[in-house]
Amino acid sequence: MSSVGMGQRPRNRRQRVVKFLWIGIWLAYLGAPVDDLLHGGHGDGVVVLGWIGLAAFVAWYFALVSRAGRGEHNAVVLGSLAVLAAQSTVLSLTLGRQWLVLYVYVAIASGAALPFRLARWTIPAVSALLTGAALVVPGGTSFLTGLLFPALLGGFSMTGVRELIRTTTELREARATVARLAANEERLRLARDLHDLLGHSLSLITLKSELAGRMLPGHPDKAAQQVADIEQVSRQALVDVRAAVAGYRRPRLLEELAGAQVALTAAGITAELPAEPDLTGVPEDSETALAWALREAVTNVVRHSGARRCTVELLRRRTLDGPLVELAVEDDGPGGAGGGPGNGLTGLTERLTQAGGTLEAGGTRHGFRLIARAPATGVPADVGSGA
Repeated sequence: MSSVGMGQRPRNRRQRVVKFLWIGIWLAYLGAPVDDLLHGGHGDGVVVLGWIGLAAFVAWYFALVSRAGRGEHNAVVLGSLAVLAAQSTVLSLTLGRQWLVLYVYVAIASGAALPFRLARWTIPAVSALLTGAALVVPGGTSFLTGLLFPALLGGFSMTGVRELIRTTTELREARATVARLAANEERLRLARDLHDLLGHSLSLITLKSELAGRMLPGHPDKAAQQVADIEQVSRQALVDVRAAVAGYRRPRLLEELAGAQVALTAAGITAELPAEPDLTGVPEDSETALAWALREAVTNVVRHSGARRCTVELLRRRTLDGPLVELAVEDDGPGGAGGGPGNGLTGLTERLTQAGGTLEAGGTRHGFRLIARAPATGVPADVGSGA
């Protein structure tokens, strides 16, 4: 289930198949009812009705367990469990003791679909119903011990799994909330800085414009001086704004590595990232270009690759053209290798070219690999590598 992500709905066909298999593998314990239908000596009409009843039970069980934790009202879940329990009772009483195993699935569904405050009552209730049916069905008491313990243990075990899924979902939502709050705080900081930068300049431009307007009829020379001052102030304000915006837009490798860890983990992808790198001596333009490359690569992995694992390596290398910093991002997903270069990779190529670097990207035997290189200075030592 690692490829689906705990607490997340399947996002593609592959993940839906994995979840279906994860739930369906436990249906192997329905071998006793199936064997009873095939070799129990029932009449043709009973066998047909038995298959219909078993198929209806499995379909209802799948519908309930696969949607567990999606916020359905408890009344709807309790109603569904009542239907499963009724099916189990009818099939057990009419077809025999082999069908008592259905109650185990009802107990497990109770733990998976209900909060603990309700499941702690429904699971014992299902177990009591199992006991009563076993006492009524001929030979059922011989099956009671082998089924009662799995019903209780499986049901209460699923309550723990449900709580773990709920906690994971809340943690993921909390991370998203923190990210939104951080983005809002950054916007507020930018707004404050722009206000501080432009407030004085715009006030000065307004004042000098008024002075120029009053001086223009009688003192054109002084008015021209005021206009020249206005031009100088406006040019300086433009420079200050560009510097402020450029500073906010310039990503850092340390920040992008931390963001990559959060993004990959939230997507259910196993991340292998380098330890905190030593970027001493690396030019700012090179670090910025590599940070953009990491952001774009991780975004593509999360959105398009369908990968289960992503490895990021960051190394310094000595080449004939001088020392380089090399960033490699590789995933094992089937969705990243198709198609030609998109706007993201084209933009990365342009950024790296401006910084004096290069970009390589293409499919591998098991996924997709992106390698970005940019000039570096300093001692040529390993910056770090994926664990």
